[in-house]
Amino acid sequence: MSQPRFQDHRQHIIDIYEAALGAVDPYNSVRQALARPAERPGTGTPQSGSRLWLVAAGKAAIPMARAAADQLGDRLHQGIIITKSSAAVPADLAERYPELALHLAAHPVSDASSVAATEAVAAMLQGTSADDVVLCLISGGCSALLTRPLLTLPAWQQLNRALLASGCSIHTFNRIRQHLDEVKGGGLLRWAAPAAVRTLILSDVIGDDLSIIGSGPTVPPAATPAEADALLRQYDIYAQLAPATADRIQALLTSAPVDSPFPPYDNELVANLTLAAQAARERASQLGFTARFLTGRLDGDADQLGRFAAALAVDAPANEALILGGEATVQVRGQGRGGRNQELALAAAPLLDGGPPLALAALATDGEDRITGVAGAIATHLTANQAATIGLDITATLADNDSYAFWQALNASGEPLAGGLVERDPTGTNVNDLLIILRYEN
Repeated sequence: MSQPRFQDHRQHIIDIYEAALGAVDPYNSVRQALARPAERPGTGTPQSGSRLWLVAAGKAAIPMARAAADQLGDRLHQGIIITKSSAAVPADLAERYPELALHLAAHPVSDASSVAATEAVAAMLQGTSADDVVLCLISGGCSALLTRPLLTLPAWQQLNRALLASGCSIHTFNRIRQHLDEVKGGGLLRWAAPAAVRTLILSDVIGDDLSIIGSGPTVPPAATPAEADALLRQYDIYAQLAPATADRIQALLTSAPVDSPFPPYDNELVANLTLAAQAARERASQLGFTARFLTGRLDGDADQLGRFAAALAVDAPANEALILGGEATVQVRGQGRGGRNQELALAAAPLLDGGPPLALAALATDGEDRITGVAGAIATHLTANQAATIGLDITATLADNDSYAFWQALNASGEPLAGGLVERDPTGTNVNDLLIILRYEN
């Protein structure tokens, strides 16, 4: 096999990215899981005469629900799908699956559509009996899409925006939300009672903590109310809220917890970042690289991770591909637009300047790096020089969190070897982000 060429780096990255997505296809993952018996007796397909209900929530809710309906056939009684308003909806969804009601809702900050969709779930589950089974299909984005906040909606939105801007991890974010939202932290189990609950989960959380994915609607809380309060203080969130909102949150976190029992339940992970990264490594090997999967636990500030990734890249041997995964955070300081992956790649670019030929891509597996239609960005050893040529200031751009405008301008500059945005429709899956580093021969 001939050695990979730098001028083909964009196609190499796309090939590797698409291979990763194929390994975590939500439709296939759910069908395969449902072909196996449930791990906990009583949470699988109900006996004749009983009913099977479905709740699918998240960015991958449509393909997951389609898979369940195709696998279960007329055993499925009724279901609700809640997904992002920007999701691709098959034209024949309502005709093919009349038992499934689709609700489009807001993400990453809930709005009235999210609350209305969740109320529909609550109303549907009032009809369950002890002989029934509720099948829940959970994927990334569920926290915003499936919500019944214990605050007013404006206060809930204010809290979520403050947490998003704080740079806190998704673990912190969801440990807080679990205690301020009725459906989170096992709340969906209580709604489904007395029916048994089987949940299939597509992980978008580093480490695959099931209590954090989607804020754990079918999993007991990951933290105590006191710990949630401490996290809010650690990130100085109370100071960013209206005094009445802060008082209400503190009252909720010091009140007696709900103590109703859970029905029988079973939670099963069906796809995660490790599967995607392993497929990415295999595809990179097929393209002629010596490929390694280093870690699936990248987290922290996007700028710092960008500098770390650049150091890995310049030290890599020729013809090596490095695959990493995780999810960066961005502490918003400026007024610009961008996403964590675009910012990570931009932070790496100056450190790649003048080095060996290489490409570094930071990509969201859901195809949306905060901006619909943009999965992330590619930086190369030519990015910084091209930016200077067309008058772009990387330092100022990072300070203003305006990475999207930077990469747009670079795309428009007409130099394809200098990197740029990776444009992609929403993928229908979500298992965190991928970092792909390709080092070429000098």
